[in-house]
Amino acid sequence: MILEMRTYQIQAGKAAEFLKIYQEQGLAIITRYAKLVGCWTKESGTLNSVVFLWGYDDFGHRSVQRSKLAQDPQWQAFVPAILPYLVQQESVFLNPVAFSPTC
Repeated sequence: MILEMRTYQIQAGKAAEFLKIYQEQGLAIITRYAKLVGCWTKESGTLNSVVFLWGYDDFGHRSVQRSKLAQDPQWQAFVPAILPYLVQQESVFLNPVAFSPTC
């Protein structure tokens, strides 16, 4: 399994609105394609950030699933709703070591 840590820097003071829209409109769509491991807000480092951790079997699985997501008309309709909130996005892939617990 690999994990994708996606960090969204949100306009100051808008994280609660972003999360509400994401939960109510986007979460049911994206979880058809990816396993949500968790979602957090940051209290240190780059503030006004939301961190999602998504699980995939491997990088190939992630590529296929993200391609399917990108083609989903409901996702395509949802994305414009969150774009005004975003300042920056970062995606980091985490590979577990042999002794790491699995998700």
